[in-house]
Amino acid sequence: MASTQAVVPVAQRKRLGLLASERRDGWLLALPWLIGFAWFTLGPILYSVYLLFVKWDFMSPPKWVGFQNFVDLVHDNLVGISLFDTSYFTFISVPLQLLVALALALALNQSLRGISLYRAIFYLPSIVPAVAMAVTWIQILNPSYGILNGVLAVFHVTGQNWLLFPTSARNVFILMAIWLVGGQTIIFLAGLNGIPQSIYEAATVDGASAWNQFLNITLPLLSPTTFFNLVVGIIGTFQVFTTAFVLTNGGPENATLFMVLYIYDTAFVNFQMGYASVLSWMLFLIILFFTAIQFRVAGRWVYYEVG
Repeated sequence: MASTQAVVPVAQRKRLGLLASERRDGWLLALPWLIGFAWFTLGPILYSVYLLFVKWDFMSPPKWVGFQNFVDLVHDNLVGISLFDTSYFTFISVPLQLLVALALALALNQSLRGISLYRAIFYLPSIVPAVAMAVTWIQILNPSYGILNGVLAVFHVTGQNWLLFPTSARNVFILMAIWLVGGQTIIFLAGLNGIPQSIYEAATVDGASAWNQFLNITLPLLSPTTFFNLVVGIIGTFQVFTTAFVLTNGGPENATLFMVLYIYDTAFVNFQMGYASVLSWMLFLIILFFTAIQFRVAGRWVYYEVG
């Protein structure tokens, strides 16, 4: 009995020592990421909070101005213009992206010969570097020899300089967003493959048409995937920058002055780092607001598998 009582504490000590060793190893393995997060993410975030209350032009030391940057925000007309441009692009392009991506996913979800090649073709534009894509679209939209005007000429439609006029320039960016639905299409494909075929077989036996199966089976069971694409799509379109910077740099007449582009101009062209921080935090709060609304209403239309 005495020997048993002596053995138990030893086993416990070994187990506790093993757990401590695993915990130490876990922290050591996570340490590079923690250092990188603190230095490259958390540090700049905290410093941007400080910049909210200072004026800094890179050349001279930061000067404390209190809430003056927030006062400037209220009187800045370009803020309203950039928010309108961003909202116009977001709330038109995102629904269109979802519709096109879902339609492509349904088409590419067929058991056809060479279907993998077709999937790769539609996915390829979404992994092209943004600058290369923008240069490609400059060639497509060229008023003299662009492909788009050439196609319109076949149908006897007069082309135009698409990036010269505000309305057409905004719509060009929507068209480009639709061209990049490959990533969303792949996600929709994964969602479609996750729906059990037995449900469709049972519905067919009960006499449900293909359209009824789509409305009552596919869309509800695909709602979590749709919700994911919707949230990520809105967050991504609110942060559009590279293509606008390369194609139009905010023109014509500030029609494509998206919010992130305006933040960039404020910080690195006009050297108003404090005011740019105010704009950045405002954009963050706007994105957070719309994301919170989506999660709030998700329970009304998103259906998750239970059990």
